[in-house]
Amino acid sequence: MAYEIPVTQARAELAELINRVVYGGERVVVTRHGKPLVALVSAADLERLEALADASEERTVSTVTSIGSATPASSERQRFGIAAEHRGPHAT
Repeated sequence: MAYEIPVTQARAELAELINRVVYGGERVVVTRHGKPLVALVSAADLERLEALADASEERTVSTVTSIGSATPASSERQRFGIAAEHRGPHAT
C-alpha cells in the first residue's frame, strides 16, 4: 500500500519522502485535491515496472503476429456462410 501525501506537504518534506522510498521501501503517492498526481518509487521498482511494460509489449506484438497468420478469409466465408466481402478502393 502506498503512502499518500498532498503536494504542498510533499514539497516541504521531499528529502524525508525520498529517504522513505529509498531506505524504507515505501511507495509515496503525491496528491492534489485528493487525486493522485505522481508516485515516488525506488529505482528498483521503476526497473521492474519497465521490464513488465517491455514484456507486455512483446506479448502484444506476438499476438498481433499470430493474428496475421489466421485462416484465409475465403475459408472463413464458407465456414460461416457469408456471401459478401468488402474490397478496398483499388481491388479488382
